[in-house]
Amino acid sequence: MTTAEAIAVEALSRSFGEIDALDGVSFSIPRGIVFGFLGPNGAGKTTMIRVLLGLLEPTRGTARVLGCDVPRQAQHVRERTGALLEHAGLYERLNARQNLEFFGRIWKLPSSERAHRIRELLERMTLWDRCHETVGNWSRGMKQKLAVARALLHQPELVFLDEPTAGLDPVAAAELRTDLAGLSRGDGVTVFLTTHNLAEAEKLCDLVGVIAGGKLRALGTPNELRSQERGKELTVRGRNFASDLVTKLQSRSEVVQVKANALELKLKLEADADVAPIIREIVTSGADVEEVVRGKGSLEEFFIELMEESQ
Repeated sequence: MTTAEAIAVEALSRSFGEIDALDGVSFSIPRGIVFGFLGPNGAGKTTMIRVLLGLLEPTRGTARVLGCDVPRQAQHVRERTGALLEHAGLYERLNARQNLEFFGRIWKLPSSERAHRIRELLERMTLWDRCHETVGNWSRGMKQKLAVARALLHQPELVFLDEPTAGLDPVAAAELRTDLAGLSRGDGVTVFLTTHNLAEAEKLCDLVGVIAGGKLRALGTPNELRSQERGKELTVRGRNFASDLVTKLQSRSEVVQVKANALELKLKLEADADVAPIIREIVTSGADVEEVVRGKGSLEEFFIELMEESQ
């Protein structure tokens, strides 16, 4: 592991009886980025975080976090990292400021530093104006922001966030994503984010790992993973699409899928498909074609393909 790496795991496995929650996983994460660890429920995402924090011992393999050998230096790892796992870990009868004051004392932050850090985090999370309100009366999104602030209070170099936007409404989730993006780009904090929200990963993450059945199935930037998708997309916009056109297009060997509405056709094609004959057939059918757009598939489409292949 180099000093530029926040995390490095090699052939890491964790078994529970006959079940391999993690099975020979290897990857490394540079410092100062948002890393998305994607996978369906039960894929091994939370188990990985618990191993990296030294809360579970690996069955086989090695893991290093911030240069420390896990689990031999687990306490040192936990002192230098922050974590938000399944539960927010807040005291709902206290207000926001009191919550962070309590955790600041646990981290033994000096009083002047504690006060400055609490205000800094609450302002960043747009919670300062409501810091005297009882947390139990807050919305889920506000509580989640405060929980992230709690995990950052002692200025960790690396923060683990397990499904941080799960259950939030779209506005609250978008606000939290903006806050998280600022951590790595503004403060240099490495963020290890587990999620099964593919759109979230596409917008937020610099690097993505995909896990299923305890095995790492893919690793790369969102653009790199999208480019690995087996097919390509074609969008045709216009009018007067014939009623039998979808059937005709789907009968072509190079067409994988067709979705249509009154103003648009969306086609998924084989990777080596020749587009010109397809457009010619659409025009010949009597359609008025106004625009043809070729593009890569989404991260979600790549993920679904990968899950289907791994079954």
